[in-house]
Amino acid sequence: MKHAYVFPGQGAQSVGMGKDLYENVPEAKALFEQANEILGFRITDIMFAGTDEELKQTKVTQPAVFLHSVILAKALGVKPDAVAGHSLGEFSALVVAGALSFEDGLRLVSKRALAMQAACEQQPGTMAAVLGLEDAVVERICDETEGTVVAANYNCPGQLVISGAVEAVETACVKAKEAGAKRALRLPVGGAFHSPLMEPAKVELAKAIAEAPFRTPACPIYQNVDAKAYTDPEQIKANLIAQLTAPVRWTYIVKNMLADGVDEFTELGPGTVLQGLVKKVSTEVAVESKATL
Repeated sequence: MKHAYVFPGQGAQSVGMGKDLYENVPEAKALFEQANEILGFRITDIMFAGTDEELKQTKVTQPAVFLHSVILAKALGVKPDAVAGHSLGEFSALVVAGALSFEDGLRLVSKRALAMQAACEQQPGTMAAVLGLEDAVVERICDETEGTVVAANYNCPGQLVISGAVEAVETACVKAKEAGAKRALRLPVGGAFHSPLMEPAKVELAKAIAEAPFRTPACPIYQNVDAKAYTDPEQIKANLIAQLTAPVRWTYIVKNMLADGVDEFTELGPGTVLQGLVKKVSTEVAVESKATL
């Protein structure tokens, strides 16, 4: 039996996340306080008692989701046979697998969040979920649409998120509906994540990743860019840099994990999004979500 731990990305956050860990586990409280020092502001105040709007800011959301996932994994003492994370969640996966220290992982996530927020302000963009079409049909629609619009998140069969310039995304949504999509709707996000519009953030993050000390993980990590399993630190770094402008191939990550013998999945962190996506890839596999001990 192989047990995979998977980690959610931006969008899974909710006010109150991680509060029980802080209050009941002394080691968890120490890590949260260390995070407050590293970030230079009390992210715990926003996580535990802030408003949805405060928590939705990219510079807050990304470190918050990372902290909840990683500190929960440490409190549980997990020993995964394989790991993966959705977008931001890939950093959580790397820390849990031992490829990055908690401190270095948090610093990289914070830099990534700030760089992505700056890129969003520099080149406004958006994302949209397209439901009920084959991946190849959505890819063709993106290719045939004028302007920047690309397939960004291959979430599960029949659910693909597109990303790019606002006008191009809206045009692609109209074409998707004409092609028979059940739904094609804009998502409440502040930018065109996993599209060419994130290039400025990619350039900035590449420097930080290149300088960070990566180690060989204790188990394979299935990475977003090509859904394949990696243990080589240099390859992991290259894939992590490419991830910002490349699509998240979640459907194929799950399929590859299943093919490699994974028969149990546990989602660690806020929300239950990944649990649902895994079940849509395979109804047979055992899946659970954990947001607390």
